Amino acid sequence: MAFGITRNELKEWKAAVAGGEIAFLTHYWLDPRFPGMRTVTKVGCSNLDKLADWCRANGLNPRYIHARDEYPHFDLLGRKQAEILKQEKLYRHMERFGIQ
Repeated sequence: MAFGITRNELKEWKAAVAGGEIAFLTHYWLDPRFPGMRTVTKVGCSNLDKLADWCRANGLNPRYIHARDEYPHFDLLGRKQAEILKQEKLYRHMERFGIQ
């Protein structure tokens, strides 16, 4: 379950993803499969080849891309989430959601 973002933020992310951009959306998240994780960053792009290339370039397995809907994305969690957010200079995401 996602929370902590505005409808407009979600709308902007969806538009960027649909437009073939690599887009980032961080939000609070609870999933019993991942105890202790409270945030996730969704890295989305409708161009699956571009998203897979991005995954490989960042040491991530593109096999875990969620490609079952119209907004394909890769979920970043934990240390890798923080590493990528720093790399992408998305400090606002880190500050807002307490990611270190």
